[in-house]
Amino acid sequence: MRSALLALALIAGGADAADASYGEHGMALFGGKEGLYASHLPMFHAPHDYQVILQVHLADPATDAALRRRLDGKTALWTIAPEKFELSRLAPASAAPLRQFKADLVLGHFEQGGKTQFAAANVVVDKVLMYRQLSPAQKASADASYVQIGGGKQRYLVKRIDSRPDYDHIVSYAAAGGASTATVTLNKQALQPPDAQALATALHVPTGAIHGTVYFYTDDLK
Repeated sequence: MRSALLALALIAGGADAADASYGEHGMALFGGKEGLYASHLPMFHAPHDYQVILQVHLADPATDAALRRRLDGKTALWTIAPEKFELSRLAPASAAPLRQFKADLVLGHFEQGGKTQFAAANVVVDKVLMYRQLSPAQKASADASYVQIGGGKQRYLVKRIDSRPDYDHIVSYAAAGGASTATVTLNKQALQPPDAQALATALHVPTGAIHGTVYFYTDDLK
């Protein structure tokens, strides 16, 4: 569906359509009181061939506080259905950085029956935590590397997409005080996510500190 929308935009022409990264860039939304984050749902083709993670907040303070209370480290899936924009504007060296965008905030997957909870919210981009283009080449990796998002007790692990096929995976966990924020690497088991015990061992935390999966998807990364 996203490809069809891009094709219509290209036919229509205009400045926006000239950028190959222009499109509707759905994102997984997660976080809570300590931080609010958005992870672009990537594919191996334009305009979605980038892994991007943002730290964000909502422009309206009351809506921002309400959203953080509802998320608050939980593993229920929320997604962002934004207005169209050029993903390239989130690149560190962009000449026209994207500072904010309007989006529906959806409980569930916005393309798979999710229900809008906050419509047309103004999402402010505080920081780009990751911006990297994905290679379309077939590649196998023996390891699964996870970057840590958040520096306090409530943290998230986001898998670095480095193979094809691969999987998109976000995990919520509780860190010990003063814990390292270094990347965590585990042995990869094909397209199966690591279990809670393997993650806990790699992080040096009790298994109960692994709250669970926020997002896991393979279909778009074949």
